[in-house]
This record gives sequence, structure tokens and C-alpha cells, in this order.
Amino acid sequence: MNDHAPRPAVLVTRRLAPGVAERLTACDLRYHDSEQPLGRAELLAAAAGCSALLTTLDDTVDAELLDAAGPTLRLVANHAVGTHNIDHAACAARGVAVSHTPGVLTESTADMAWALLLAATRRLGEGERLLRSGRPWAWAPTFLLGVELSGTPLGILGMGRIGRAVARRAAGFGMPVSYHNRNRLPADLEQGARHLPLDELLASSPVLVVTAPLNAATRHLVDAERIALMPAGAVLVSMTAGVVDEEAVAAALASGHLFAAAVDNFEHEPAVPAALLAQERAVLAPHLGSATVRTRQAMGNLAVDNVLAVLAGAEPPTRVSPPPPTAAPRS
Repeated sequence: MNDHAPRPAVLVTRRLAPGVAERLTACDLRYHDSEQPLGRAELLAAAAGCSALLTTLDDTVDAELLDAAGPTLRLVANHAVGTHNIDHAACAARGVAVSHTPGVLTESTADMAWALLLAATRRLGEGERLLRSGRPWAWAPTFLLGVELSGTPLGILGMGRIGRAVARRAAGFGMPVSYHNRNRLPADLEQGARHLPLDELLASSPVLVVTAPLNAATRHLVDAERIALMPAGAVLVSMTAGVVDEEAVAAALASGHLFAAAVDNFEHEPAVPAALLAQERAVLAPHLGSATVRTRQAMGNLAVDNVLAVLAGAEPPTRVSPPPPTAAPRS
């Protein structure tokens, strides 16, 4: 950057992990040092004249925001793998690049999927709430019986980086793995897993982990009809907001068709459906999949790498191009 030129403005819409924001101090940094999102009017005002926006999934990046930023805007760097909060067509029409943070959160998110799976199958949330309530309890052969994972078939909907990391961990439990993607993976990436049509995967999965990305084709892909295909007493873990119909999950828990379910992030965050909150066998986490210090620092640094590259006239290293596919998945 030319020392005599005006410093490019960069808006960071949320507090970053320790040590990340400091890398942008050579810019005109507009840093929202809070875990709470900016209000819409504040966001529009703060974006004016910016060269880059470092956004999160809570920030709707649409024509209104892009126009508020104006012609200086060159990049929207999303602090996430997903980019469903961004209008890609509107960005392309204005020559604004979009980047994301793939790869660096794979292992922590897969760990979280297993944490939720274990909590759901072994009823840990119920057990902790019982102890904290002070209600009397006693060990008995039938007390808080759960589902044993060892040797149980595992289905994975979405065998991308995170899905494959979930599958690797299944080997330690001796669980045979089946999966569904729109397209079958090359054999070297399948790790011995079996590719199935979606409905067949659901019907054969007493345990299902959903890691498919959200796009127009996958929204509510796992709805009430598809949950009904799962074996009675199945366990479902959702790691992607919007792919699983949360109201349908609550209904399946209430009816007893699902033994338990776990959800890490929600379609209308921070709101959680009341019907889901009412279910004792729902394990609910406030979007913690990537919430380790190491991973959040890696995500923030990758987002900043993209910003600094664009400001230097280079290509952002993890540009999203072309936009995510919207074709319907094959069943």
C-alpha cells in the first residue's frame, strides 16, 4: 500500500479471535468489537466507502449493503465456510469478489459432531439437568438408558471435508459408514464408506449426521417425510442450519420416532423453535462447531489473508467462484 495514499477502509462486523484484528491496523479499520451483530442501519452506515467487508453468517450481504459500501468495495470476506448470507449475483454484477474460510475448521467441527452424537445417544443433557435440579435419583438397571454406538451403522449426509472427518472418527467405534452426496466420491476419498441414494441412506441409518452445505437445493432437504424414512428410535445430528427442518425434528422427537437429536446451529439464529426447546432428548448447542481458539484464529487469519491480498491487488486465496451449486441433489 502506498504510504501517501488514503488508507483503504475495512469493516470487520464482529469481534475476532485474539491476535487477528491487529493484522489490519495498517488499514482504516472499522472494527465492531462485540459478539453481538450490528443493527442493519449501523451496518449500512459503517460499510460506506469500504474496500473490504469482513462479515459473518449473520450479516446479510445484498444489493442494499453493496450499494451502501459504494464503488470502492472490492471484497466480501466471509468468516465462515458457507456463504448463503451473500447475494453472489449482486456481488458479481458490481465486480466484488467473495471469499470464505474452508478447510481450517474441518477437524474441530467433526469433533463437535461426535460430541453431540455422544451426548444425544447417552442422554447426557438429561442426566446433567437431573443432577442440577436437585431431584432425588438412584442408579437402576433401567435408569436413563441410551443407544450404544459401537458397531452401529452411521449415515452421513454430505461427505465433504467435514463429513469425511466424521467418517474417519467412526472407525474407532467400529461403525460401518454409508453416505449420500449429489455425486459419488472417488474411491480414495470414500474411506470404505458406501454411497447410497438419499432415501435409502435415511432408511438404513439408525444414526445420521448431516453436514451437507445449505443452498437452494438442500434447504429442508431432511423434512418430516424424510425423517419418517429413518428407522424407529434413530438419532439425528444436524451440523448445518436449514438443511434439516427443525420443527419436523421436534415433532419426530415428540412422537418417539426419533430417540434423540442434536442441533449445533439453527435456521433463524439466534432463535430456536419452542417445540425443539421443549424436547428433553434434544441436545442443543449455540453454533459451537468451530469454537476452539485455534480454529477461530485460523478462520480469522484466513479471512484477513483474503482482505490483504485484494488490497495488494492480488487474487484472494480462497475466493468463492463460481457461486455454490443450486441443482437438486440426486436421490
